Amino acid sequence: MRSSMLPMTTSSSQRQDNDSMNSRDAARHTASAKRYKYLRRLLHFKQMDFEFAMWQMLYLFTSPQRVYRNFHYRKQTKDQWARDDPAFLVLLSIWLCVSTVGFGLVLDMGIVETFKLLLWVVFIDCIGVGLLLSTLMWIITNKYLMKHDSKDYDVEWGYAFDVHLNAFYPLLVILHFLQLFFINHVVVINSDGFLAYFVGDTLWLIAIGYYIYITFLGYSALPFLKNTVILLYPFALLGLLYILSISLGWNFTRGLCRFYTYRVN
Repeated sequence: MRSSMLPMTTSSSQRQDNDSMNSRDAARHTASAKRYKYLRRLLHFKQMDFEFAMWQMLYLFTSPQRVYRNFHYRKQTKDQWARDDPAFLVLLSIWLCVSTVGFGLVLDMGIVETFKLLLWVVFIDCIGVGLLLSTLMWIITNKYLMKHDSKDYDVEWGYAFDVHLNAFYPLLVILHFLQLFFINHVVVINSDGFLAYFVGDTLWLIAIGYYIYITFLGYSALPFLKNTVILLYPFALLGLLYILSISLGWNFTRGLCRFYTYRVN
């Protein structure tokens, strides 16, 4: 009786293995198709919903939870967590270019130096660092933060990149746009006064705090992840660093300006 059951068990396990392989192949095919569709829409501006992307940018400052509720809706209707519309990325790129040109003007850079700075900021600071951080978070969440009963789910790399873009946008606006109005007036680059490094370091505290919090919201929105509260732990280090910077007179804004100047020279 036992021997007659063995072939059935073996064939059943083989069918399960084949089904799992087919599902993985289908997932890879679907992911490739989604990437192709996303990249293709980059060339068709009329298909992008810029109004909705601007709405998301506004709520990333005022109520970022509402942005991630929309990601839930996308999963229910389109079976994917990541954005399928590159409008947000396009608007973010425009913000990045305009603010970098503003930095060039504030730092009295020429056209060539400003163009060099733009290339550095776009391809290294935004794309390069963004790909690195997104891949790192994608690996960490899939390897260490998955629930035991969530074997059929995983964090999409595209979603990890979207979380980074969401968190990067407020940081960009604060450090690359709002801060421009304080440089050379309040945050004097060559000044060691208290007001200079207090205002500059406080802007850095708010910007990085936004990045940490919005990153936490992005991954805590996924129902198959656990212990996402650990993504808030960097707040302790951030607070300690802020206290040290104020106590010791560190001026991060002055350091950023000098770093940008060094890059292009």
